[in-house]
Parts: sequence; C-alpha cells; structure tokens
Amino acid sequence: MRAWVLLSAVLWYLTGVGWQRNSERTEKGFLYGKPGHPVKLYVKLHHNSPILVCMDLKRAEKETVDPTYLWVGPNEKPLTGNNKINITRTGKLMVKDFLEPLSGLYTCTLSYKTVKAETQEEKVVKQRYDFMIFVNPFAPGWKGKCNESVDCEDTTNHNILQARNRIEEFFRSQAYIFNHDFNKTLPAMHFVDYSFQIVRIDSCRPGFGKNEGLHSNCATCCVVCGPGTFSPDVDVTCQTCVSIQIYGAKSCP
Repeated sequence: MRAWVLLSAVLWYLTGVGWQRNSERTEKGFLYGKPGHPVKLYVKLHHNSPILVCMDLKRAEKETVDPTYLWVGPNEKPLTGNNKINITRTGKLMVKDFLEPLSGLYTCTLSYKTVKAETQEEKVVKQRYDFMIFVNPFAPGWKGKCNESVDCEDTTNHNILQARNRIEEFFRSQAYIFNHDFNKTLPAMHFVDYSFQIVRIDSCRPGFGKNEGLHSNCATCCVVCGPGTFSPDVDVTCQTCVSIQIYGAKSCP
C-alpha cells in the first residue's frame, strides 16, 4: 500500500515597508518639501514619522529673513505641539506613535521677507509645501523575528523555506523508518518528491490595501485605506464606501 503525502504551507508575503525613496531626504532623516508637488511617505504603525521640514532644499541653502511657519493637519486645522505632534521653532514637524487616523495631508506654509538692495523695499513671500503621510500595518516587534535583518521580507521568506525543507525531511525520514524499522506487516509508506507544496499568499490586514495607481512609488505596500474606502478582512484592495470619512476603516456603515 502506498500513501502519498501532499501538504500545503502558507508563505505570508511581507510587502514593501518604509518611506518613499526621495531625493529630498537627507542623511539626517529630514524630509524636505517640493514646491507644487506633494511628497508621499509611508510610516509604520506606532513608529515616529521622519522629520518634515517646512522648506525645500534650494531655499534651505539660501538666507531666509524672518521666516514663520504654519502647519495644517489632515483635519484642515492649524497644528500645535502636543503629545503626538512635535513642531520646532524652525518649522520642523514629527508625528509620534503614528496611527491610522493620523494619515492624510500635512501642509506647511513658509512666510519670509525679501529685501531689494536698491530701494530696501521689503516683500513678504509665501511658499506652500504638502506632505501626504500614509501608515502601513507593521507594528512594533515584527522585525525582532528577523534578527535585526535590514530586509525582513527576505529573512522571513528564507525562514519559511527552511521550515518547509525540515518538514519535508521529517516525512522522508518517517517513510524510511516505517519501511525499515517496523513490522513488515505494516503498509508501506513512501514520500513522493515535490509533493510538498508552498502556496504564496498576498494579502493585507483589515483596514489596509494596495493601490498601484495611488501609490505607484510603493505599489507592493499595504497602505491604510483612505476616506471613501474600507477593507473588512485580509484582502488585497480597499473597497468603495462613499460614506466613510476616515482612514483605516474596516467596515462600511
């Protein structure tokens, strides 16, 4: 008698994590604005955002006279420093312990003076900078399973493949033991090579989904569902629900 062993394991695919790779980001972790172009970035749940600078790199390299900064949050109200929002006097902003409701558009208006050398005439100049911040679902501790690896996705996939090999070897050893060490009256057991399968599954946690059109620079990321959309289960995309006005919705009222 021949017993075939056919099993399936699940390989969870940890999608892209991190901030947008942007030429406006410095080695110190500062992320500068781009006049006329929203800067998109992606922050892990319960982590701090990068430091957003209310200025572009070209302006930062020049003298700025009497600058003032006005930050406006996703609720279209002026932001002030609190336990979640840290704003410095030089116009730098950082969001602490990022959560789904904190996603959205962060806008800063830089006002400064210019002086004409000939007439000493002063003029106030204003420049707006937009930052679109989205959260992805990886919470504290998830990288701990990767032994501080830089690329947790590769490490996780490697570990699962290693587990697959060990499980396959277990069944192969069991077949050998049954055939050689037990009473010959027992039915024969054979392990069929390549019958052990791993199925790759692509999914996002509830409240998150993928959208290559909206997040082309992070197409494989599981990004928080925006207003007007929701995701009730471990699907790949957010569904439409026009009555939703929040980020990260898991149901449609």
